[in-house]
Amino acid sequence: MADDPHFETRAIHVGQDADEATGSTIVPIYQTATFTQDAIGTNRGYEYSRISNPTRDALEAALASLEGGRFGLAYGSGMAAIHGVMQLLSAGDHVVVCDDLYGGSYRLFTKVMTGFGVRFSFVDATVLAEIESAIDSETKMLWIESPTNPMLRMIDITACAEIARRKGLTLVVDNTFASPYLQNPLELGAHVVAHSTTKYIGGHSDVIGGALVVDDEEIATRLRFTRNASGGVPGPWDAWLTLRGVRTLALRMRQHEVNAKQVAEFLRERPEVQRVHYPGFADHPGHELAKRQMRGFGGMVTVDLVGGEPAAKAFAEGTRYFSLGESLGGVESLIGYPWTMSHGAFAPEVKRSKGITEATVRLSVGIEHADDLCADLEQALGRAASAR
Repeated sequence: MADDPHFETRAIHVGQDADEATGSTIVPIYQTATFTQDAIGTNRGYEYSRISNPTRDALEAALASLEGGRFGLAYGSGMAAIHGVMQLLSAGDHVVVCDDLYGGSYRLFTKVMTGFGVRFSFVDATVLAEIESAIDSETKMLWIESPTNPMLRMIDITACAEIARRKGLTLVVDNTFASPYLQNPLELGAHVVAHSTTKYIGGHSDVIGGALVVDDEEIATRLRFTRNASGGVPGPWDAWLTLRGVRTLALRMRQHEVNAKQVAEFLRERPEVQRVHYPGFADHPGHELAKRQMRGFGGMVTVDLVGGEPAAKAFAEGTRYFSLGESLGGVESLIGYPWTMSHGAFAPEVKRSKGITEATVRLSVGIEHADDLCADLEQALGRAASAR
């Protein structure tokens, strides 16, 4: 392999050499719980699949390469990966968190981790002064998403990394919305990158998974220890399915973005739509930042409907090609209602403070033909208008 292969080449080849035993071009599914040892204390590199498994190793090597880190760790779900990061903390520690974030992360932080003595402060991380003012003597970690879920705000990762460096914090970036194809937070100064691989990385809505990528060996060692101790690993079949998705990530992300741009522009011209949130628009508050730290604007579009809750629900329930459901990032288009779905864990006043209202709808634009998607949204908007 060339010394510095491109993303697309690494996605197909890193960690995925032909199987030494059979010559299989594709990494086999090592569907085994345990490995026969040659003698007590002597094995061939593997003991037990919770500790490590060759199929999972291949996935982890590929993900580490795509994110530009040395160490990849796969987990049984995105939330398992996020919980893995939380296990770096101890009772009494404090975390500063961007206030526009996935509802599952918020639920874990506020309903689970607080019970173990970890404190959280939620701030508008697009305003660096708010991050600075929230840091106290017990702060150990800064947690951000960019783009954020679901309002697609942009947070300056490089600036956050500088704050983390000065204050001695661990900077964690949930990179799920961007994917490694569009953004690499480690290159911008982050310490830990988190993914729900269920989303764009897996890409086919057929497997649950999560991952962390780090470049620091000490952090990697701690994460591996706690993952083995707590057991939140994916099985070999799930690792294999995720790795299959990795191979086409670049192709899919390019089409997701092309389609999202057309959908966003279409929706922006519709009288039934009050506002379209999409960082690809030149007047989006984070547009210039997105151009600097990303290689594209992604496949997510969030809209606020004229007519409030009745219109938004009619719109979300009225599509044909956009499946109504949780999740995002699959080849098929998905539509969600954050108020009660992805962000149902937030109190109503918290959601409103973030800009999420009963009129907000989130679109994960798939790779179908964009004209068909726009036609589908057009007829759904007609239903929304009738519901007002």
